[in-house]
Amino acid sequence: MNWIEISIKTTHEGVDVMAQPLYEAGVEGVVIEDPREISAFIEENADWELVDESILKDLNDEVTLKGYLPNDAEFHDKLQYIKERIKWLKEQDLGFDVGSGELSLASMHEEDWANSWKKYFKPVKVGQRIVVKPTWEEYRPQEGEIVLELDPGMAFGTGTHQTTILCIQELERHVFPSSRVLDVGCGTGILAIASLLLGAGHAVAVDIDPNAVRIARQNAMQNGVLSRMDVLQGNLVDRVEGKYDLVVANIIADAIIALTRPVKNFLNTGGVFIASGIILDRLDDVLEAMKREGYRQIEHRTMDDWAVVVARHA
Repeated sequence: MNWIEISIKTTHEGVDVMAQPLYEAGVEGVVIEDPREISAFIEENADWELVDESILKDLNDEVTLKGYLPNDAEFHDKLQYIKERIKWLKEQDLGFDVGSGELSLASMHEEDWANSWKKYFKPVKVGQRIVVKPTWEEYRPQEGEIVLELDPGMAFGTGTHQTTILCIQELERHVFPSSRVLDVGCGTGILAIASLLLGAGHAVAVDIDPNAVRIARQNAMQNGVLSRMDVLQGNLVDRVEGKYDLVVANIIADAIIALTRPVKNFLNTGGVFIASGIILDRLDDVLEAMKREGYRQIEHRTMDDWAVVVARHA
C-alpha cells in the first residue's frame, strides 16, 4: 500500500491545535519538526563535530507537522476535512499565532512510511542523569548517566518534549530508594520507567489507550524493569489501588485540574504530585486548583512555553 505524507506549516505555539485535524482524520502519529528544538539541541551539544550543514541552513521559525494516511478511496475526503479544519482554526481568535497553515503532500511506500519518523529520534540527555535512547540507536553512556531505551511507535512522543523533560528532572529530584510511583496517562511508560531506573522500588502506569499499555509494557521489558512495574488499562479511579510516594501526570492543564482532588486519595501524607503538560497560559489555573485542594509547598518551573508544577499532599 502507498501512503501520503501530509505536511502542515505552523508555529511553536500552534503545534497542538494544528495537529488535531490530522488526528481527527485518522493519522495515528504526528512528526514535529521544530527548529527551536533543533537549535537548542545543537547549542547544548556544541562539541559535536557531525552536524549536517543542510539542517543548519534550512532552519527558520516555522514548525512542520507531518502525518501519514493511506492512499485509498477515503483519502480525498479526509484531506478536504483537514483543509477545512485548518482554515477554521486560522479564522479563530486563539490568543496566539497558528502560522500559515500551508499544506503539502508527498507519496510514500509502505516501508518508507513505517520508518520515516525514526530518523528524527536520536539519543538525548533529558536530565542530570537520564539519557533517552531509541532502541535502534547506539550510545555509549558517560560516567553517571542512566540510559532509558524507548521505542514509542508512531503514535506516541519520543520523550524529548519539554513537558517530559521537566517531569524527568523532577523525578531526579524526588525519587528515593523504595519509593512507590504512580504514572497517570503513561503513554510510552517513560516516566514510570525513569523512576525505576532512578531507584524507585515499584511503579504503576495507567492509561486508557490499549496501545499505550502495550507499548509501555514493551518498553519496561526493554529496560529490565517490568518485574517492578504494573501497567494497567483504564482510568485512575477505576483501576488503581493503594498509596504512593509520587504521582506524576504529563497530560493537559484541564486534566491536571480535574485530577487535583482524586490524586490526594492515592498519595501518602507528604507525597509529591508532579504535574506537567501545562502550557504557560494555563499555569495560574493549575496553581489555583492546587491551592484550593490544600496542597502545600507548591512550586513550578518552566521550559519555553511549558510548565511543571510540584506540590505536596498535606
